[in-house]
Amino acid sequence: MPKVKRLGQGKLIARELARHAPFTAFGAITGIVMMVIIVFGNVSGGISHTLFYTLHPIHVVLSALVTTAIYKLHGSGKAWAVILVGYTGAIGIATLSDSIIPYLGGALLNIEIGFHVGFIEKWWLVNPLAFLGIAIGYLRPTTKFPHAGHVLLSTWASLFYFTAFGVAEWIPLLPLIFLFLFLAVLIPCCISDIVYPLLFVRGDSPHLHLSCQK
Repeated sequence: MPKVKRLGQGKLIARELARHAPFTAFGAITGIVMMVIIVFGNVSGGISHTLFYTLHPIHVVLSALVTTAIYKLHGSGKAWAVILVGYTGAIGIATLSDSIIPYLGGALLNIEIGFHVGFIEKWWLVNPLAFLGIAIGYLRPTTKFPHAGHVLLSTWASLFYFTAFGVAEWIPLLPLIFLFLFLAVLIPCCISDIVYPLLFVRGDSPHLHLSCQK
């Protein structure tokens, strides 16, 4: 990759991370509110499990849609390349955001937490939905509103991973949970929706605007 292009993408990444930070913080706050409700409402882990395996697949759809749309709008790859970029970007980053980072966060906090990967455990649901997102992104490439939904759903999926598969006294840990929710969404979502598809686009980096702000 030419040095000029790398520098252009670096500026693009920094710009988008800065634009996403307030919206991502808002999403993380809504996640903390949900966790407080779960704790004081004595919501069972089974409900969190169901919500995780509802939100995670929807997150995969939106992630695949945006990643595919960015590559379709700015690249010139063939259909098989669009499918490959859309699938690997959505599945890989959604797994990182919704499962791996919350699991590592739980481990760092000494929380008793299990490791679960949606596209393996629920392969019959998550994988077809990834291809649905790819199809939508290819046929009707749009990014702004699906991307905003992607950010919120990713936040909530990460939260419900904690409460579905982890056991802890959550209230004292809320500030750290907020931090992990913020990081689990901000960096992976920007990588999935911006950096990853642009790695396969030839020429100079396009000027994108995926901000969740109006």
